Amino acid sequence: MTSRSRAARRRRLPLRYLLPSLFLVALSAMLMLRGYVHSEILADHRVQPPAATDQVPEEIIEGGPVIAQRDGKPATFSVPDHKLVLTFDDGPDPEWTPKVLDVLAEHDAHGVFFVTGTMASRHPDLVKRMVDEGHELGLHTFNHPDLSFQSRSRIDWELTQNQLALAGAAGVRTSLFRPPYSSFSNAMDNKSWPVTEYIGSLGYLTVVNNTDSEDWKRPGADEIIRRATPRGGEGAIVLMHDSGGDRSQTVEALDRFLPSLKEKGYEFTNLTEALNAPSAHTPVTGAARWQGVAWVTAVGISENVTGVLVAGLAVIGVLVFARFGLMLVLSFVHARKVRSRNFRWGPPVTEPVTVLVPAYNEAKCIVNTVTSLTASDHPVEVIVIDDGSSDGTARIVEDLRIPNVRVVRQQNAGKPAALNRGLANASHDLIVMMDGDTVFEAATVRELVQPFGDPKVGAVAGNAKVGNRDTLIGAWQHIEYVMGFNLDRRMYDVLGCMPTIPGAVGAFRRSALERIGGMSEDTLAEDTDVTMALHRDGWKVVYAENARAWTEAPESVQQLWSQRYRWSYGTMQAIWKHRRALVEKGPSGRFGRVGLPLVSLFMVLAPLLAPLIDVFLLYGLVFGDTGKTVLAWLGVLAIQAVCAAYAFRLDKERMTHLVSLPLQQILYRQLMYVVLLQSWITALTGGRLRWQKLRRTGVVEMPGAAAPAGARPAEPERRPVA
Repeated sequence: MTSRSRAARRRRLPLRYLLPSLFLVALSAMLMLRGYVHSEILADHRVQPPAATDQVPEEIIEGGPVIAQRDGKPATFSVPDHKLVLTFDDGPDPEWTPKVLDVLAEHDAHGVFFVTGTMASRHPDLVKRMVDEGHELGLHTFNHPDLSFQSRSRIDWELTQNQLALAGAAGVRTSLFRPPYSSFSNAMDNKSWPVTEYIGSLGYLTVVNNTDSEDWKRPGADEIIRRATPRGGEGAIVLMHDSGGDRSQTVEALDRFLPSLKEKGYEFTNLTEALNAPSAHTPVTGAARWQGVAWVTAVGISENVTGVLVAGLAVIGVLVFARFGLMLVLSFVHARKVRSRNFRWGPPVTEPVTVLVPAYNEAKCIVNTVTSLTASDHPVEVIVIDDGSSDGTARIVEDLRIPNVRVVRQQNAGKPAALNRGLANASHDLIVMMDGDTVFEAATVRELVQPFGDPKVGAVAGNAKVGNRDTLIGAWQHIEYVMGFNLDRRMYDVLGCMPTIPGAVGAFRRSALERIGGMSEDTLAEDTDVTMALHRDGWKVVYAENARAWTEAPESVQQLWSQRYRWSYGTMQAIWKHRRALVEKGPSGRFGRVGLPLVSLFMVLAPLLAPLIDVFLLYGLVFGDTGKTVLAWLGVLAIQAVCAAYAFRLDKERMTHLVSLPLQQILYRQLMYVVLLQSWITALTGGRLRWQKLRRTGVVEMPGAAAPAGARPAEPERRPVA
């Protein structure tokens, strides 16, 4: 391979980065398009107050309701006697326009529909029906602004976009136009007339009205009929609406109005038929037609995607509230049970325990880890399995010369292999596993093994805590560990489907591990994998809240990303590996039908959909009702704060750390979402993820812990915070 090809390969954007980027761009484009066609973007709702009329030609003020430019001069036209042109503004509306069309078809009447581009783009089928049933279309702008406030370029844009929607929906252009907020021709003033004059110069017929039904006021069907009826058999252009609110009175009035005036000799026609002029419609073909089709198709996709997002938001809302409710109730049940004076797991467990410490390049942490174990108030045998370290980790432990602490060396083979090697060398039946960057309190091992007094318990999850919480990222992870992981473990304990024994602090019955084949190397989340296997084998897995361990959490975004990417991907692998539990019988089936769905919902699906809350928050802030949007988001945050405060109270943690909770919800959750999305992409594209070693600083140690004689710990890069 040449150096040029290698460089090109390095520059190529990985699929796991490319797909989220493309997804984000596409989603943003669809939301922007949705906001555009719902008049939430670029909309202008200002309405010009009445102005002077001295610059409006007299023939316009005194003329008919149809205004055109003839040889550069304004001209007006009126509808002949006994002809009525029914016009409907602001549609098409999915509820009321079909009912209006049904009434017109029943009475064999035609009319003119002045449609807005936003509604025509969203409901192209109704526009096509109008044309197919012989009605005429007119432009009513795209976003329905008062054009007297707009520049000529904005006016051109409003007309062009309106025509594009008609071309895509029905394959036609139209020469009819009605300005928003217009009324009679004698209402033209010095602000509206220049707009009408300019639009006339573009070849459009501007159509106002001379008979206003005022149906938008909903005065009742009788009053609508009275106001829409011309006097003395005169022809008229009647203004009605098929959109913009409840149009039931309009539909009722039409059903009575049409036969009544037909009996009086009136004919209901299109405008061009009434004026004996060529059709207002011109067929659109070729590239212009395909542009229109592409436009309405894109709008349709954006509408459907938005609908899916709204449904997704509803799903995530139900999941979030269900999870919060379950966590609060079941955590209370768990705490009340294990803190009861009469609660016992069984006979006190006093037998010695083997503690396995897999270590790979843990020179900065290993002294603190091993030293913490020497202070244990429970008899322990410590086995440090050096997995091919290159930084002298094994030598550092050996130089400590601590009784009951020995080192087992092996070629680098990964954490599961190291744990299995330690298991083979263990002297006792109860096995505690911890990470090489973790420190235990004196009571941790004792508290961790007490549940084994129940012979049905095969594994115990301890209470992992963030030791380096003095940074913002550390504080966020501290909230996550206390609120998310530990509340979850209480909930899963009560439900009997604990999904994960944390690698930082967990205990196993050796016989249980041997029955399932030891630690598996099939997934990147060996702790989740082995926990699920134990459930399927019929063992109970419980949570020991007082078995506290202090672990060093990632201190940079890159390290956090690497860790959570591995966790997420490994969890998906474990779920897939144990999927047969869904249909099996016995303990495996019980876990499969309770545990796997809960883990899938709360650890995979819910976090993937959770950012929809923030997407709609941002959308609402920019384009919607800002006050209601902020209030809704604060409501969700308040619920999370209640859960977090309760979790901190259960764990006896200081509430001051919750100050960063709002910022965590804004930033940290997005990072976790992208990590989970990349894990999905990696899984779906068949990618493989390797173990990644996190950079350690060795700052986590037990307060007051003294290093034994012979210790040569590396200087910590920051102060201890545990």
